[in-house]
Amino acid sequence: MERNRNMTRLKASYLFPEINARKRQFLAQHPEASLISLGIGDTTEPIPGAIAQALVEASAGMGSVKGYVGYGPEQGMKALREKIALKLYSNRVSPDDIFISDGAKCDIGRLQMLFGEGVTIAIQDPAYPVYVDGSLIQGVKKIIWLPCLPENHFFPDLEKLENVDLIYFCSPNNPTGTVATRAQLEKLVQFAVAHRSIILFDAAYSHYIQDPKLPRSIFEIEGARKVAIEMNSFSKLAGFTGVRLGWTVVSDELKYDDGTSVKADWSRVMSTVFNGASHISQTGGCAALESQGLQEIDALIAFYMENARILKEACEALGYEVFGGVNAPYLWVRVKGRNSWDVFQEFLDRYQLVITPGAGFGPAGEGFIRLTAFGHRENIVKAVERLRKG
Repeated sequence: MERNRNMTRLKASYLFPEINARKRQFLAQHPEASLISLGIGDTTEPIPGAIAQALVEASAGMGSVKGYVGYGPEQGMKALREKIALKLYSNRVSPDDIFISDGAKCDIGRLQMLFGEGVTIAIQDPAYPVYVDGSLIQGVKKIIWLPCLPENHFFPDLEKLENVDLIYFCSPNNPTGTVATRAQLEKLVQFAVAHRSIILFDAAYSHYIQDPKLPRSIFEIEGARKVAIEMNSFSKLAGFTGVRLGWTVVSDELKYDDGTSVKADWSRVMSTVFNGASHISQTGGCAALESQGLQEIDALIAFYMENARILKEACEALGYEVFGGVNAPYLWVRVKGRNSWDVFQEFLDRYQLVITPGAGFGPAGEGFIRLTAFGHRENIVKAVERLRKG
């Protein structure tokens, strides 16, 4: 049979496999090297105790007649959906609007399946690569980049944007580490209402927002229920990158142009290609949203944000212009006038540090590199020492 033609539209290598390939090449030439990764945004610290214990007990229960659970509710455990609605949204959304999944990244792919190839999409530039690559695989033909730079406060010029069907928006943003203000999100919602667009709002890092004036959810904005879908995850919230648990919020108020329900179609997609998140991971999610679990999560996030502070202060002391790192675990460092892959190689060769080149996130990412605050404290300190020594 013939190959899926859409696969030929992808770049030769996805960003992170390319980084890993360069790491392997470096280590083959320098086997004695001790690399420190400030690149891929994967959590490093253990899952907090009360949450881990709930996972253990749920796993053990599966080995008994009394505790065994087979297929669960397709939309997810009712108790978990109720906890998410109450603890994370203050009941701004209904538990019935929440669909539990195996992660936000997977939901992004399924949403692209939901809307199909005949849509026009707009994407923040720079952006998480999955928004683009997943759309290309689906067969989307028209992708509009929305430059988000320091000069426009990392928010796109919506006045210049033509009608689009879908708008991908991430806040706190990966990779820039910046957070949209309430006024900015109000403009985004107003645009979507006026142009009958749907916002796909990625809030995977929302719990890292420290400033109470900054919105953690698009549903804090009036009118958003009619124009937005929100994706979120326990990956960075509770260290579940190896456990896999997320959710998507789709309101009854979100309709297609013909008045039919987007939520109904989303439910059909989820029940067709997904059989529900693991009972074990959902039990862990419930524990994460209990009082003790939330306290442990706050401590974990505080740990990573202290890492961000250490990195930010060190980079600024070295003369770099740094964005992010205050309300998000990513630092967006300007390397003006330089090729970001060249800077990546310099950090690898000179400091034995792995960072992420901004060009991998889109055209507007050139001239920047991304550093992640996810890391063991001793490695963060060592990385700063290497940078200071030059």
